[in-house]
Amino acid sequence: MTAPAATAAAPVCTRCEVHAESIFRVDGLCCGEEARILERRLRPLTGIEALSADVLSQRLHVTYDAALLSTNSIVDAVAETGMRAWLEHEEPVVAASPEARSRLVAIAGVALAGGLLCQLLGLGARASVPLYLAAVASAGVFTGRRAVHAIRSRAVDINVLMLIAVAGALALGEWAEGATVVFLFAIAQWLESRSMDRAREAIRALMDLTPAVARIRGGHGDEDVPVDRIDIGDLMLIRPGEKIPLDGEVLSGRSEVNQAPITGESLPVDKATGDEVFAGTINGHGALDVKVTHRRRDTTLARIIHLVETAQAQRAPSQQFIDRFARWYTPVVIALALALAIIPPALGGAFAPWFYRALVVLVVACPCALVISTPVSIVSALAGAARRGVLVKGGVHLERLAGVRAIAFDKTGTLTRGELRVTSIRSLGAINEQEVLALAAAVECYSEHPIAMAIVAEARERAVSIPLVSSARATPGMGAEGHVNGTRIMCGNPRLFETHVRLSVAARDAAGEIAASGASAVLVAFGDELVGVIGVSDRLREVASDAIDLLHRQGVSRVVMLTGDQECAAREVGARVGVDEVRAALLPHEKVEAVRRLREQYGSVAMVGDGINDAPALAAADVGIAMGVIGSDAALETADIALMTDDLPKIAYAVRLSRATVRNIRMNIALSLGLKAAFLALAVAGIATLWMAVIADTGTSLIVIANAMRLLRQA
Repeated sequence: MTAPAATAAAPVCTRCEVHAESIFRVDGLCCGEEARILERRLRPLTGIEALSADVLSQRLHVTYDAALLSTNSIVDAVAETGMRAWLEHEEPVVAASPEARSRLVAIAGVALAGGLLCQLLGLGARASVPLYLAAVASAGVFTGRRAVHAIRSRAVDINVLMLIAVAGALALGEWAEGATVVFLFAIAQWLESRSMDRAREAIRALMDLTPAVARIRGGHGDEDVPVDRIDIGDLMLIRPGEKIPLDGEVLSGRSEVNQAPITGESLPVDKATGDEVFAGTINGHGALDVKVTHRRRDTTLARIIHLVETAQAQRAPSQQFIDRFARWYTPVVIALALALAIIPPALGGAFAPWFYRALVVLVVACPCALVISTPVSIVSALAGAARRGVLVKGGVHLERLAGVRAIAFDKTGTLTRGELRVTSIRSLGAINEQEVLALAAAVECYSEHPIAMAIVAEARERAVSIPLVSSARATPGMGAEGHVNGTRIMCGNPRLFETHVRLSVAARDAAGEIAASGASAVLVAFGDELVGVIGVSDRLREVASDAIDLLHRQGVSRVVMLTGDQECAAREVGARVGVDEVRAALLPHEKVEAVRRLREQYGSVAMVGDGINDAPALAAADVGIAMGVIGSDAALETADIALMTDDLPKIAYAVRLSRATVRNIRMNIALSLGLKAAFLALAVAGIATLWMAVIADTGTSLIVIANAMRLLRQA
């Protein structure tokens, strides 16, 4: 499964300009310095408007004027840097195989060992030097090739620095040193490449969740069809134990489906006629006939993969800092190396020792480990979270969540199940309970609010005749109204009635009793008379109190419930789940204001809601978290973090992961900077050798990657 490739934006013609966007795969894009080489080569091209290189996914995203520049020209320009590019949807360009590099490294190792043995046996330079040169040639073929291309691009990367260091060692007659350095560098580069591939596999594993073919039912029997050729409306047969290839709706059959690959749920979910199933999930013991509802590129899994890949391309604040730091770090260290090679000899010092120290400093000049320290941590965390059904839209949101000290929760559908039902109906006037319910259902038919849907469902269950209503309209956070036979009907919470209908003592008492029981009181008025009160209650999520407790134990200072519900009912729910504060009877804009006040009091704030009804509050928070978004396009796009299921403890997991990620990033940065500083000091003092510098530089990269990969297993 791949994201849509080489996508062209809708043409925008202005004076014959045709704006287009293409995504390229790039072989050889392994570190931040190579990304900068690409940018230096491509930006001068006529027609280039914007470009960004993502090292971890090895992608190049280019926006350009198609009237002035072709994709072939971009591919050719990339080739001039020593890297290979192709449009993402095309067959990949054949690159140097890992086996070829492994063979060259092995040859270099044998030649180096032979040279050292000859030197140990005293066979002289005639026997050892050719072997050392063979080691340099075989181990340095890739380094030399990349260095030449970097120089052509007027850039200085680790390959150029290594080439200068090895050439300098050979010029000084340090044959064994030069061969050892290039051999160790080749091994380290090979190991680093393998480690980076492991990090990339974390994303690719998501793509392998769906089968390549599906069994389609047709007039001539069942047939295996590639998923890319399947259309909406086709009928799939899902046999027991099979992975579901595409999103669809069950037409017949019953089975339990393991949705863990998408949602992280521990238990299978029962599926029957009318239920949705999702690509990448695993069917249980029953056979299902499923009507396809989304093509491959539009499935929930495809959207998840696209979101994860887009997220890893977004630069977190720490990554932006490192990128700025790296831009001046390398030039400064190269200037230091030149100073060591020139100034001490000019003042009377011996040339060879100081020149050697300068070569060691050059090796330390590459900031690869530092540059990779942040993105590899971010990608590991994003991939690990996606496996557990938590989608984080980018490193910036992950870092912000780590600093959250207050979390606001919506009530209905978040702390409660959102499965509302009518629990009581009280008549206050001349009409009976059935008529009260009928009037309420008449105006609530036009609302999608959970309370409105519960009232309508109750009316239909009781087979109540619902009158036709005209001029129906909803007032967000308050209720709805309309006209039946010319008389106004109002249905909602007490705030809706404040300026229209005077609440009697009996009405207030009835509403108070319903609210005290933990239910929401819905008032119903016919004309200017209050005729009834309907009690609607919701069921708490069993894990709600445990989830709140987990957040408190993780250092969240304040957990607040924001709801449009009435004060008594809201406080009843708040007390049962253990929140620190309840703010009730809030309209949507008042929830936004409540979030802003929380930010003033506690700093960074997260808001948890359903992703649609609470969109303004989610947008106002530093981090918006939407729950239960599987299959929902709108909710997937609304929040900064999306939980695929209504699993409240996943919020505590997301907070824990964000803080672990920030700790990991800081640890990696400290390790990279500390070792760089130490070896710079050792190099200037003449203590560090070339091979020690190579091991320190590339060894740090390996340690940083391995440390970041631990986030994949963060529980």
